[in-house]
Amino acid sequence: AVLEVVRQSFCRHVVVLPEAASILFQGGFPRHDTAAGRTGAQRAIYRVQAELERIAVEEQQAAIVLCDRGTVDGLAYCPPPPEAFWAEVGTTHAAELARYVAVIHLRTPGAQQGYDRSNPVRRETADEAALYDERILAAWSAHPSRTIIDSSDEFLHKLERTLDAIRHELPACCRGHGPSRSGRDDCA
Repeated sequence: AVLEVVRQSFCRHVVVLPEAASILFQGGFPRHDTAAGRTGAQRAIYRVQAELERIAVEEQQAAIVLCDRGTVDGLAYCPPPPEAFWAEVGTTHAAELARYVAVIHLRTPGAQQGYDRSNPVRRETADEAALYDERILAAWSAHPSRTIIDSSDEFLHKLERTLDAIRHELPACCRGHGPSRSGRDDCA
């Protein structure tokens, strides 16, 4: 929901990417609850995510690319050790962290805070999602510019904190623009 508000509010230089896992799983990529199945899915997600990011930068002239998830998130879903996953996709944890200028981590809401299971791709219970959220938090812990947005009973409060974090990362040419009530603002 936050990314949809961003997509409709900020200037054209702020590109919001779709979630790679949703693209794959909605397209029929198999989901097997085995070590090999989870690792295979994360390899595929990694490659789709990396290409989505590459295209956004190369073809869409993005100043900021916002991802629902980043390539580092895969560590939360793969069996250990993490070095094995990075070797399989031909990179390192440090190299993947360096791909991202900033990380804004929106903590997953608990069941009492409105954890939403309406997305058919999302299979985790609120408790399972909280466990993955902790693993994702740990996977990004070494990133030098990380903002953590805690879950809130008030969605609008979480949204405003997230928009402030995004505004902080905008280049100077885009800072005076969006979000506005009149719709998307395209700066020069």
